[in-house]
Amino acid sequence: MTADAAGDVTAAPVQQSFDGMPKRLYSASPSKLLAWLDCPLRYRMQYLDRPKPAVRPQRAHTSIGVATHNALRDFWDLPPAERTPTAVERLMRKSWIDVGFRDPDQSADWLVRTTERVTAYLRGIDRDRQPLGVERTVSMRTKTLAVTGRIDRLDDRDGELVVVDYKTGRSRLTDDDARTSLPLALYAVAAAGMFRRPCVRVELHHLPTGEALAHEHTPESLQRKVAEAESIASDLRRADAAYAEEGAGAPLFAPRTSPICMWCDFRAHCPAGQLVGPEKSDWAGLETSAAGGNGTADGEVGTATA
Repeated sequence: MTADAAGDVTAAPVQQSFDGMPKRLYSASPSKLLAWLDCPLRYRMQYLDRPKPAVRPQRAHTSIGVATHNALRDFWDLPPAERTPTAVERLMRKSWIDVGFRDPDQSADWLVRTTERVTAYLRGIDRDRQPLGVERTVSMRTKTLAVTGRIDRLDDRDGELVVVDYKTGRSRLTDDDARTSLPLALYAVAAAGMFRRPCVRVELHHLPTGEALAHEHTPESLQRKVAEAESIASDLRRADAAYAEEGAGAPLFAPRTSPICMWCDFRAHCPAGQLVGPEKSDWAGLETSAAGGNGTADGEVGTATA
C-alpha cells in the first residue's frame, strides 16, 4: 500500500508481465544446487520452509572445518614476515570452535592435530605469494541462471587464475573429485569472467593428507558444467513453483534416502531418514582412532557400552 499527497491510502503498483518477456534469472549458490541433488526434502526444509525447521547442533568435523578455513583466511592478512608457525598456532586458537566434541580432552587433542596439519600445509606452499583473492565472492550469469559463491582462495600463477578449495574431511580425495566438482567449475567460469583472464585449473587441497588434487578444464568441459547447473536450476524453478502452489505437501519433495541420512541436520523431521540407520554421533566424522571412551569406533549414537 502507498499514500498519495492527500494522505489517502491506495494499492501499491503491481509489476506487470507481458507475453514474450524473458524469465527472471534463477538465483542460486552451488550449495543450493547440490542440496537438491542430495535430497529434495532437505532442500525444501533448508531453503523454502519458513520458519526453517530446527537443525541439530553442529558436529565436531564441521567445527574443525570452519576453524581451519577461518585460520587460513586470516593467515593471508598477516604481513609476509609474520607468517610463522607461532602465528598459525595463535590463529588456530583464536578460530577454534569447541562444539561437537565428545569431551574437552578430545577437543584439545584435535586443536593440536589441526594446528599441526595447517602448519604442515602452509610450509609446503609459497607463503610470500599473496593470493589474488581469499574467500572471494564471485558470480556468473547465463540466459537462465545467476550463480553466486565464495572461493576459498584464488591464485594468480603466471597470469592464469587457479581456484583452490580447502578440504578437511577424513576421506581421501582423487583428481577425479576435482574434475567432477560442480562448484569448482562454476567458480572457474565466474572468476574468468570477472577478471577477464584464463581460469581452467581447479584444485582441492586436502589438509589431512597434504595432497593437492587438480584438474584442468577445457572450454567444452566447463560448458558442460554450466549446462548441468542450468538443468538443476530448471528443476528448482519447478520445485519452488510447486511449493508456492501446494506447500510442503508437494510430491516433488519426497526424501531421497541414503547413508547420508544418518548425518543429516534435519533428520529429526524426517521419519524416512531415521529408518536408514542410527544417527551418527557429534564426533563421528573424526578419525576412527579418535573415537575412544564412550562410544563405538564409528561413533553411532546410542551404541556406547558402559
